[in-house]
This record gives sequence, C-alpha cells and structure tokens, in this order.
Amino acid sequence: MRLRTACNRDCPDACAIHAEVENGRVVRIQGDPEHPVTRGFLCHRTSRFLERQYDPERLTTPLTRRPDGAFEPISWDQALDRIAAKLLAVRAESGGAAIFHYRCGGSLGLMKHITDWFFERFGPVAMKSGDLCSGAGDVAQETDFGCEDSHDLFDLAHSRAIVLWGKNPHVSSVHLIPVLQEAKAKGARTLLIDPVRTKSLHLADAWLQVRPGGDIALGLGAARVLFEEGLVDPQASAYCDHLDALRAQVLSRSVDEWASIADVRADDVRLLARTLGTRPCSIQVGWGMQRRKSGSATIRLLDALGAISGNLGIPGGGVSFYYRRRGAFDLGFVKGEHAAPRTIPEPLLGPGILAAKDPPLRVVWVTAGNPVCMVPESRTVAKALESRELTVVVDSFLTDTARCAHIVLPTTTMLEDDDLLGAYGNHWIHEVRPVVPPPEGVKSDYEIVRMLAPRVGLNGEFTQDAEAWKRRMLAKVAPLGASLEDLRKGPVRNPIAPRVLFADRKFPTPTGRVNLVHDLDPEPSRTTRERPLLLMAQSTEKAQSAQWPSRLQQGPATAIVHPESAPGFRDGDLARVESDLGELTVRLSFDAGQRRDVLLMDKGGWHSAGRSANSLIRAQVTDAGGCAVFLDTSVRLLPHGVRDSLDPRAAGR
Repeated sequence: MRLRTACNRDCPDACAIHAEVENGRVVRIQGDPEHPVTRGFLCHRTSRFLERQYDPERLTTPLTRRPDGAFEPISWDQALDRIAAKLLAVRAESGGAAIFHYRCGGSLGLMKHITDWFFERFGPVAMKSGDLCSGAGDVAQETDFGCEDSHDLFDLAHSRAIVLWGKNPHVSSVHLIPVLQEAKAKGARTLLIDPVRTKSLHLADAWLQVRPGGDIALGLGAARVLFEEGLVDPQASAYCDHLDALRAQVLSRSVDEWASIADVRADDVRLLARTLGTRPCSIQVGWGMQRRKSGSATIRLLDALGAISGNLGIPGGGVSFYYRRRGAFDLGFVKGEHAAPRTIPEPLLGPGILAAKDPPLRVVWVTAGNPVCMVPESRTVAKALESRELTVVVDSFLTDTARCAHIVLPTTTMLEDDDLLGAYGNHWIHEVRPVVPPPEGVKSDYEIVRMLAPRVGLNGEFTQDAEAWKRRMLAKVAPLGASLEDLRKGPVRNPIAPRVLFADRKFPTPTGRVNLVHDLDPEPSRTTRERPLLLMAQSTEKAQSAQWPSRLQQGPATAIVHPESAPGFRDGDLARVESDLGELTVRLSFDAGQRRDVLLMDKGGWHSAGRSANSLIRAQVTDAGGCAVFLDTSVRLLPHGVRDSLDPRAAGR
C-alpha cells in the first residue's frame, strides 16, 4: 500500500513523500514524483529515515530519572500526574514566570503550536525569544522591506544571473539544484560566494572565497562599483530611503581597500557588481552569514544590493532568504512573546535559565528540540536543565537533552504525525498524515497536552481532534483552493503567496519604501596569534542537526583544516581544538582547498560523545534578531594528550 505524507524536519524543502507500507510497517519511502519541488527524490538524510524510524534505541515508554542518574520506565498516568502536580504547585507558589516552555525546530509541523497554546492557556509561562538559525536575517528583511518572503522558487527561470551568497544547496536545499541547473541551461550565470569550499562549487561559473565575515566589505565594495559604473537603478531614489547615506559609506574607501578587508581581489568585487547589474539577478542567501555578531547587518546589506541594483519587484530578481512557511496558516490563537511573562533569548538558554531570578525558573518543558547539542555552551545548557526542580523532555530518543530530564515522554516520528506543514524554501504546503500508527506507548505532542489538560484544569479546551485543528489553521486559504481536501488530492501552492515579491515597488514599511542600511561596520571577526582559526560547524548531508545515528557519533569528531594551518600535525592525527571556553579531541583531515583561517566541523555533534562544537562556543546574540553567534569563535590546535601547564583552565576539563 502506498500512502502520501511529507517531511516535517528542519529543512527548507518540506518534501512530499510516498511511503510503501506492508503489514503495518513502512518498507520504503521516496519523493513524490508528481510534486513540482520534490520531483521524486529525497535528500540523503531523509532517504535513510527508516533507519531512525525502526532504530532499536527508540523510546516507547515514559522514563523517569532516578537519583543515581539512571532511567527507569513509568506509566503515562504516573508521568502525567507527577507533571501536573508540579505545574500546579509551581504556578500557585511562583506564577507562570517560573515555568519555561522551550520549543525548537525538531519538527516544523504547525500542530506543535498547540503545545504553545497549552502553556499560554495554563500560564502564560516563560518562553524563548529570538531564533537559533534565522533570527538575524528575519529581522533584517522585516526592517528593510516590512515583511519577509521570496519570489516563487521557479521564478529563477527568468534570471539572467544568480548569486549563491553563502548558500550550499547540496546540503541545505537539494531541490534547488535542478532549478539552478535549468536556469543555467537557459543562459543564467551563477556566482558562488562562500569562505568554505563545498560540493556546490560545480553549480557556479565563478567562486569568491571571501574571508569569513568579510561579506559586508565585499558588498560595500560591490556597491561602490555599482555607483561608479552607472549600474544603480535610475529609479532607486523613488523607492529607497537613505540612498545618499549608503552612497557616502561605499565611497569612503576604494575598491582595493574593500577587497583587502574581504580578502578577495578587486576584480572579484567588480565581478560581483557586474553580476548584480546583469538584471534580472536573484540573490539566494544562505543561513550561515547571519550567524555572526554582525549577522543582521550583513543580510541588510544584501537587501540593499538587491534594491539599488534594480533587482526588486521584477521577475528573476529578489533577495531570497526565507519563504513565509506559516503564511498560509491561521495561527492567531497563539500570542507568543506578547503574552509571555518572561523571555530568554534562545542563544543564551543555559546562562539565562541559571540566572533567572524573582522568580527562578523551576520547571522546564522541552518540545521538538535538543538544545544541549544545538545551543551554544552545551555544558551550561546541560547544567541548567539538570538543576531544575522538574525538567520534562518530549522526544523519540534518549538524546543529550533527554538525559538531563527528570521525565522523558516518547513521541511520534514524522511518519506517524498528523499535522500541517509549510516550507521555508518554497511556497508549497502539505498535510502530514500518519502512514503507520506509532508503537504502543508512544503519543504525539498534541495527544500529550490533551491528556495533560484536564489534569491541570484546562477541561474542554483541548478536546478537538487533529483534523479539526488543521481545518481551523487552513481557514483563510481553504476557500482559495487550499482546503484539507485539496491538500489530500495533490500538490498545493500557497494561494496567497506572490509569484514576484514587491512587483509594484511598494513596501509595507512605515514610509512605503525600502529602508536601506547605512553606517555599517565592515570589519570581520579576526583571529588572534594565540587562536588563529575560526571554528565553523557546518550542516552535513549525513544527519539532520543532532539526529545522528549513534554509530556515527563514536570516536573523535573530524576537524577539517588546510595542511598549512596545522604545522607539526599529519593528516589523520588526533589533536585538541581549544577555544577560550573549552576543548575537544578531534581527528584532523587535511583539505588544501579550504582557507587557512578556518577549522570545519559537523554541526549537531553529541555533547555526550565529546563531539559537540557548541561546547566550544560562548553564548552570544547577534546585532539584531536574537540569533546565535555560531561562527565567530577562534580556536587553536594543540597536540593530543599534552596540556598547557600555564593555562589555568586546563585542569578539570
């Protein structure tokens, strides 16, 4: 039997899936060949999802942590009764601000918002602010354009030029690849800008291996060339504020000076400018640049380049950072941060929980996330979670975060979920349908709050089934051809999403014009003589965030460096990577195609296995948007097994 569903994991593509089921077990999954984005294929990670679905380590019963740290099974009634009693007691004694609900992107299903609604109705309680992955870019585009969205994915067919700025489609957007290839076949030229040498190099006609964080200087240099060579849109002053201020800054240095800061050639700066001037040009923005301290300013400059070069509001143009994946759905029942009595910036999760006073945070509930692995300062996050009066983690596996919990509640996988889904890499929307029932003892996130609600006095508010909630969330697009029945018939594009964004050159900003960034600090983060390498933890084809098979988390993590960046070491040697926060043992892999100032690791390594790059990264937030600063940590390589006796931090690590 073949059934249809969709992938709800944290990926821009949100693939439509065909699942073959035999005797109640999924035996094969493949991409829907009739879906215009999925085109019949899945990424490497999802194509191997059945290994995760039927992993013997999967949880099928609630667990409680004993005083000795070991876990033992308990019943659902025992778990929920204990949780309810604690929630009620803490609310009565300290108020909702003493309870913290943390939800991340382990599943992007819209039904996960019902858990938000539960805690809002119960409290409201404390919650996170900002966003680990995209917050700086989100607020950048909202500041510049008044909203955040992208041209239709297939609008790239109209592009004469495409800039992949910090974007690695082979890992982060595999279904963008055929669209880029089709655009190239029609004559579009593609420029790749990335400090890291990746597989996506073959998609490009030229590559600029910019200094990490040198994107602002590169962009300002390109803007100077646009002004000098008459490539600025003659109508730019009619729809852009602060054009003169931006012009003044870009003319404050020569092209050679901007190129030097960015560590590229002056001809590379001119190539970028002339590519932007080849209208229509689409800027496809990756998510790495805005994970630096100046992340929001960086994306704002890319927005400005798209604006002054005349590439806004025209087919084949645009600055594509994010698609409004929630845009089709009615989620107005959740007020979020506006209702919360307290928020903690997500990148500061560990220190924020520990520092919370008046009242302290006494209870934490974790939904759809593994923050010990995925948030900076892994050790601090683990300490914060372990030290609460009650920490509840909802997950399918005993992750590093779940190991910090007092109670772990087993939940469904994407093949068992009943949900709705939007994409942040295209405008298609999906119904996620359970193709098999979950194992006995496993509950969905929604079932968990439905069972908990009457125990905490929320009688009657969570009695609707999942289908009723889905119809409610689709209310504004259902009359336009995106009803639940429409989604069940075949692929549906969000009917209210534009094909070309800002086609009238009118913007929902206070002035109705683009709010151009100006007065930028172009200096990238610099390494030091003591720590000459920038740590860059990269997404990988092998795993979705921290969802690694345990066999791939055995032994030291791999650290990729240029051979000249590791004097005294050989390819394959063990070494220690040390930041000012801590250290990890790694196995070196040499790659002469990488820059000499970077050290590359996989994202999402397990803290419990000594492989979490985030254990080396201090908790910081970006210049705006509350995003994590993942890519500005400088490190050094030290011999394995030899500690610096002059370093007081070496002891006890």
